[in-house]
Amino acid sequence: MRILIVEDELDLQEAIADGLRIEGYAVDTCDDGEAAYELIYEVNYDLVVLDLNLPKMDGLEVLEKIRDEKPELKVLILSARSSVHDKVKGLDIGANDYLVKPFDFAELEARIRNLLRRKFVQESSMLSCGAIKVDLLKRIAVVDENDISLTKKEFALLEYFLLNKDRVVSQEELIEHVWDQHADSFSGAIRVHIATLRKKLKSVLNYDPIETKIGEGYVLSERGDEVNA
Repeated sequence: MRILIVEDELDLQEAIADGLRIEGYAVDTCDDGEAAYELIYEVNYDLVVLDLNLPKMDGLEVLEKIRDEKPELKVLILSARSSVHDKVKGLDIGANDYLVKPFDFAELEARIRNLLRRKFVQESSMLSCGAIKVDLLKRIAVVDENDISLTKKEFALLEYFLLNKDRVVSQEELIEHVWDQHADSFSGAIRVHIATLRKKLKSVLNYDPIETKIGEGYVLSERGDEVNA
């Protein structure tokens, strides 16, 4: 999933971004409200972590613009403003959650997981497609009852495919949701990650569950690409 961190305390911004990248998220960052608004307008983020005390444009103003233009986008306010009034105002404007600084990173990551499950109407922490199962809390993948070792990027790809199973997902969509702002859409690295994920799945299933739709993208299904197995 692709997340935007809007935080003007650069050390904190970097710490949050690094922690979320370790957990397998694609993370972009910015440190002022105007830049945040421009990025949110241009990129299809899955979630925004938003500070309120921002230069150039206040976080609440950014939130109001998000709700006007992208009402489905999940927003978690992360702010030192701790009064009940501030929390109520942020939630009333449209924040999906509100976490006060200082905070524990484990709690922030848990709240992010919860919001992203809600975004995809995914009540359980388990995702599955046939013999493929992923535990989002434990961050493990099981294929045909066998644990499978995946890199962070492979896990993120499999998670996105499972959230969108039986639907064609384009390479551009994968770049938007699984990679960050530094991704090169012309690089072969993206196809390499997909190829290695497919190889690992096929080695256990004896068929490729990810089918290539020429000119369209990829689709994960229970049947998969058995024709080419």
